[in-house]
Amino acid sequence: MQENIILSYAKYLKQGEKAEATAKKYLLVAKNFMNFLGNRELTFAETLAYKERLSKRHSSGGLNTVLYALNCFLVFLKREDLKLKPLKIQKQLFLCEEKELTKEEYRHLLRVSEKNLRLHLLLQTICSTGIRVSGLVFITAEAVRNKTAHIRNKGKSRVVFLPEKLCDLLKAYMKKKNIKSGPIFITRNGKPLDRSNIWSAMKKLCKKANVSEKKVFPHNLRHLFARTYYEKEKDVVRLADILGHSNVNTTRIYTMESGATHRKQIEALGFLDFGEKKPFENQRKIYKSKRKRRKRKRK
Repeated sequence: MQENIILSYAKYLKQGEKAEATAKKYLLVAKNFMNFLGNRELTFAETLAYKERLSKRHSSGGLNTVLYALNCFLVFLKREDLKLKPLKIQKQLFLCEEKELTKEEYRHLLRVSEKNLRLHLLLQTICSTGIRVSGLVFITAEAVRNKTAHIRNKGKSRVVFLPEKLCDLLKAYMKKKNIKSGPIFITRNGKPLDRSNIWSAMKKLCKKANVSEKKVFPHNLRHLFARTYYEKEKDVVRLADILGHSNVNTTRIYTMESGATHRKQIEALGFLDFGEKKPFENQRKIYKSKRKRRKRKRK
């Protein structure tokens, strides 16, 4: 019975044109929920109990992601009345410094990845274009020759311009690997690289590059591209087009800077100026002179 429901749900997600990675996550959430439910009746009390269980295992953001997928499954089951409300999370003003990949750290990753040419070029492709890891399959030999990639995912199609220097690097790689057509980043069997393979390969670079594992994952390269572009151009609308965002508010998350950066910017405003003297130096001198006057009067 459960297998039939999952198979039907998989077709439902495909008809809804969910991305392959998204569909996998949604199916996993559905399976976990059905395993939790077992032979018990599907009721609001049961969904609440499952939410409580999830809250002990996930962060607030992670919990909301699972709840969104679970609600999609409940809609499929025609039980919208059981949908769960996500947690209200206060808007984050600053990016966590522990997760912010810097340009210098990115350069370290490139240096240690030079022996793995495919990974070396993959890192540069994501970071110089801002594409998602799922967009790598559209970086083809044809796209490199045209210096333009047509990326289709999340129900949208957009054009991504490939930097000329990147194209030169990829052409040399294509020649070395005898790639004349189709995706460039492929396995030995000619299949496009899997997301999990890319993830694990990037994690292996961390120790050699002395960069925290928390900072090294494909999507963080996209964030680095977005922050760097915004720092230079200050055009969030154009950046939204480049990243393929329908909502500019989504793009604002990508341009978020660390609290340390904001602190430096505030300190650089110049409202606190003591010149070359240390803070309160003038006040100390005035206090000392007053003490001397008092002593003289006593004498």
